[in-house]
Amino acid sequence: MSDTIFSKIIRREIPADIVYENDEVLAFRDLNPQAPVHVLFIPKRALATLNDATEADATLLGKLLLAAAEYAKQQGLAEQGYRTVLNCNEDGGQTVFHLHLHLLAGRRLHWPPG
Repeated sequence: MSDTIFSKIIRREIPADIVYENDEVLAFRDLNPQAPVHVLFIPKRALATLNDATEADATLLGKLLLAAAEYAKQQGLAEQGYRTVLNCNEDGGQTVFHLHLHLLAGRRLHWPPG
């Protein structure tokens, strides 16, 4: 996997507004928010896309989701609700090829998005 902007954020080579961190997951505010709250949750171990995940990554993927839920609870977002989105490859909307989960909240979210 190539070195991405997210890899550089993990290594603290470029700044980010980090809002959550544990041993395996890092989360920071999106620079181009699509909702009042838009946070990206990334695994600290590089994984380009969901397609690259294997059975061995199941625990890491679960921890990514649990980190987002924990953050939502900590921030008082859980009761009103939030959306999590994981894009895969270009047609799926993925622009950075380091797996990442979007947490969107702070307003009523509609489907399809808009």
